[in-house]
Amino acid sequence: MRISRKPKHEISKEMIGLFFEDINYAADGGLYAELIENRSFEAKEAVGVVHRFYTVDDFGYAWHPVCGEGEEEPHMQYVSGSPLSESNPHYLRFTAKKAGQGFANQGYDGIVLRKGMTYNISFYARCVLYNAESVTVRVTKDGKTYACEKVKMIKQAPYIPFSDLLDDIKADDFSVEEKSKEIREMHASGRCREKDWIRYECVLTAEEDVRGASFEILLDDAGVIEFDLISMIPGDAVAGVFRKDLFEALKDIHPGFIRFPGGCIVEGVSLAYRYQWKNTIGDIKDRKVIPNLWSFAEDADVDKERDPYGLVTQRKDSHYMQTFGIGFYEYFLLCELLGARPLPVLNIGTACQFRTTEIVDENSEEFETYIQDALDLIEFANGPVDSRWGSVRASMGHPEPFHMDFLAVGNEQWNTRYLNVGSRYEKFEKAIHEKYPEMRLLGTAGPFFGGDVYEQLWDFYRCNAEEKKDFVYAVDEHYYRPTEWFYENVNAYDNYSRAVNVFAGEYAAHTIKKENCMESALAEAAFMTGLEKNADVVRLASYAPLFNRIGHSQWEPDMIWFDDAHVCLTPDYYVQKLYGNNMGVRTLDMDGQEKELQSKGIYVSLSETAEGEIILKAVNRNQSDYTLPLSDEDDQPLHVLAKMEILIACDGQMPEGIESCSIKKEETRIDGKVILPKESFVIIRF
Repeated sequence: MRISRKPKHEISKEMIGLFFEDINYAADGGLYAELIENRSFEAKEAVGVVHRFYTVDDFGYAWHPVCGEGEEEPHMQYVSGSPLSESNPHYLRFTAKKAGQGFANQGYDGIVLRKGMTYNISFYARCVLYNAESVTVRVTKDGKTYACEKVKMIKQAPYIPFSDLLDDIKADDFSVEEKSKEIREMHASGRCREKDWIRYECVLTAEEDVRGASFEILLDDAGVIEFDLISMIPGDAVAGVFRKDLFEALKDIHPGFIRFPGGCIVEGVSLAYRYQWKNTIGDIKDRKVIPNLWSFAEDADVDKERDPYGLVTQRKDSHYMQTFGIGFYEYFLLCELLGARPLPVLNIGTACQFRTTEIVDENSEEFETYIQDALDLIEFANGPVDSRWGSVRASMGHPEPFHMDFLAVGNEQWNTRYLNVGSRYEKFEKAIHEKYPEMRLLGTAGPFFGGDVYEQLWDFYRCNAEEKKDFVYAVDEHYYRPTEWFYENVNAYDNYSRAVNVFAGEYAAHTIKKENCMESALAEAAFMTGLEKNADVVRLASYAPLFNRIGHSQWEPDMIWFDDAHVCLTPDYYVQKLYGNNMGVRTLDMDGQEKELQSKGIYVSLSETAEGEIILKAVNRNQSDYTLPLSDEDDQPLHVLAKMEILIACDGQMPEGIESCSIKKEETRIDGKVILPKESFVIIRF
């Protein structure tokens, strides 16, 4: 291979990014550091399959009484009436029959503690009938306590009858009519003299390591207390929100952007359960909990013999919820912390087309609210503190704008006799660009690469882009294909029209068993050499899905696997990390050499940093080492000192479905050639 310094294309500084969707317990039970499951007592069980689904209230899910051996059980009621928040109206009314009784939470596969780590506990409570001074908060397993604290309780002010309040009023304060109105309002609110709900906090310190433990609150005496929004977050959570080890794994990629919150989850299993960003900001207690789209069974999950009518009950992960502890504010914060551009995806008035035909008429007033949501989101992200939505952002602790300039209009939609994707996009584009001309809008090419649906949408965007330059910044393409497809399509963008950019928004190579292995990782790395060499048209790219909690998979393969205490980084992760950390500012002309090498099972790309350092990426898919001759622009053997990073398979214990791998780093002298190990991905910098 001849190494040229002739520049070819500028590479977008945002090119290698991340796609986050709350699937496989990616948010609740994952990146969101909260350890308590169903903390607001709003759980529902999702029942049924695609096109036939419903929910069953199961407010006590993940909770159980603690009563002591042989003792009469305490009483746990899940009630509504005077809630902490109308958005989440249910709460626990707990009655202890004797001292020491309480209730426990199972967490996500049990509570995990690390010795010496602190854990921030908070909960809201209302002492209905309770005379003791405190309650006990602790973490236990098999009768042993690993962390414990007492929390002093504040008693509720006694109820004062309406007639007694009237007697206390002095005539010279204000008119009888005004007094009566004020008293009626106080009486109706149920908050005479003191708030009903009081927020309590304490810090637990782990005395030893433990996994699979329970979080417990015990009453120090018999009595009745109501509880809501019980939380336990590790003290090392990044910004008090993000699980540290998962955050660090994302940080190590140095992503240029984050696409969020999905994915099909944007549309929802129905419009009632769609993602509405305004419901995910503000005080945590006011964020309405809803079932996760991925809690509903796919057809493949149905046991036909056990359930011939296609309705599944007590299915694993049927209680998978969205608490929105990571809402749009936290997504923006995550982008800021990672130095990545935010790329939100908005609903265009449809529920998920794979699951339902439910849509909003684009000529209706209701559809206009979807467009207004887009405008309001831009104001929330970027608006001044004296604007309506900018003030909400400021009240949450971020008066500075988030500098959002990407916005995706829709996700994986396709045209039907009832749905015209193009006309909906036009309405969004017109309204957004009239007010915010700087926004870079992204359209969708449907769920699949190629075919009539794909071509129709691409024709629409390219035709309109001819008349209006900024009509669309890029079009979102998705590819979940066998590994061989990725090799065959390395050069797919060589002859693409440059009229509209490409966003490779979701992709992953699927082996027969859908494993995260070197086979899939090398296919993706090879495909990405084609994305990089066509950087003038491919501006953004992100692997999908991002996370998978072990034992809670709705989709495989995935980039990062994890459990309660560990993170498993896959070969596919390391490909993304190597790309994210080794992107130049411009590609260099390979003069077609890459295509001859592809015929030999070698896939390459060539770029240059702003400082003039050359980066050669090379994939060897062969089962034997390959000697790659290297020459300079004068066809003389290349003699340089180079830094190399080599991704190869290795022995090691990993969960089923993940192949162990390692990155070998070395400095070496290149004397006219470099040896590419068998089945490897190699970065060479000089």
